[in-house]
Amino acid sequence: MTEMVRAPRRTFPNPMAGMDDRRRQIVILAIVVALALLYPLVYRRLSDAIPFVPWPDTAVLVVCATFAILALGLNIVMGFAGLLDLGYVAFYAIGAYTTAFLASNHFGVHISWWIVLWLAVAAAAIFGVMLGAPTLKLRGDYLAIVTLGFGEIVRLVFRNLGDITIALPAILGGAVLVGPNANLTGGNVGINPIDPPIIPIPGPWGNQLIFSNQNVIASWYLVLGLLTITFFICRRLRDSKLGRAWMAIREDETAAAAMGINTVTTKLLAFSLGASFSGFAGAFTGAYNTAIFAETFSYNVSILVVVIIILGGIGSLRGVVIGAFALLYVDRTLLPWIGDNIINDPMHDLGVSTGQQILTDFKLTTYNYLIFGIVLVIMMIRRPEGLFPDAGAKAEMHGVGIAAEVTGASEAELTVLGELEEVELDDAPDPDPNAPAEPPSTTTGPEAAR
Repeated sequence: MTEMVRAPRRTFPNPMAGMDDRRRQIVILAIVVALALLYPLVYRRLSDAIPFVPWPDTAVLVVCATFAILALGLNIVMGFAGLLDLGYVAFYAIGAYTTAFLASNHFGVHISWWIVLWLAVAAAAIFGVMLGAPTLKLRGDYLAIVTLGFGEIVRLVFRNLGDITIALPAILGGAVLVGPNANLTGGNVGINPIDPPIIPIPGPWGNQLIFSNQNVIASWYLVLGLLTITFFICRRLRDSKLGRAWMAIREDETAAAAMGINTVTTKLLAFSLGASFSGFAGAFTGAYNTAIFAETFSYNVSILVVVIIILGGIGSLRGVVIGAFALLYVDRTLLPWIGDNIINDPMHDLGVSTGQQILTDFKLTTYNYLIFGIVLVIMMIRRPEGLFPDAGAKAEMHGVGIAAEVTGASEAELTVLGELEEVELDDAPDPDPNAPAEPPSTTTGPEAAR
């Protein structure tokens, strides 16, 4: 029988195959920067030319970049210092409300946003220290519960201070200190409008360039600049002496303290710096939306940021940014597109025919957190280090350089390790048969026992 002759598989050459790692990273970075700068200008043409692809609009990219800043800040607390913070949204809210207080008609104060930005960062950092100071001795689940409570308390305070009266007891005269019925935070109505960032530069956009949701393209370039600053600072922190101290505390706090690291100050700096980046994002969000509401800063935001970090790779700066853009793209663009074009209508028809109300009212976007939860479970089982992990985390998860049994390596990895050990034994030189035999030991008593 004649054997079938298969046509050779067609392969495409890799243009970066011959590059060293540094040059490859520079080329990839240049491509990413070019796409980020050009995409808002060609988005309409792409969506018209290829309508069957769910292209994200520029407003979605703005949200993606905002959550990337949030994730980079939380990555300092969770990824570098190893502290589980589930109330991170509180600092996001503090940054946004600081902007609203200082740049709106609510108190009649109108400070330039370019100054308010740094005041919001400072306010969030101060509250980060206030949260970190009483929780220094807590670890793991206990720290998570306390931070979760802090996040909910901040949201409820901002919601309930819209109608408040504070007075002295009647025995002290009953003088009204605040109020009556003072509106400190806007309550459920929120604060609106908030002054957006403005640059007095005339051009096609008018006499001044306004960065708000009414000018999404300009706002995209602004938040892209903020994201670049955040990424650069986080990278410098990671490679600094302080960053190494955070990682030492993450691995073993007791050993870090024994090596002379001041764990109290180091953990407080982690909380403070992580919170400051959340205030950075909050200041932009308040000004970009020109309005804020207490219910915007719910517990779901903290969970979404945690999922971003775990998906991208905890401790990995590149992974965190990619995870933010990927997850928010799925949440804001891909799921609505799949629901409207593929799933929702068949589920509605099935609900009408079966009489099931849950199917009649089905919308895929309402199950987004269920989908994220399933993805998170799969990630924890199959790839716990994340999609784009830090080299150290990947080595630790897969037993590179340390005992694979201790790190929970897979059966295949243990098999490879055993084969490597056998190869080393086979390559060892055979003993010389002509070599004189070692005389037996004649030591007795305690010396022999030793």
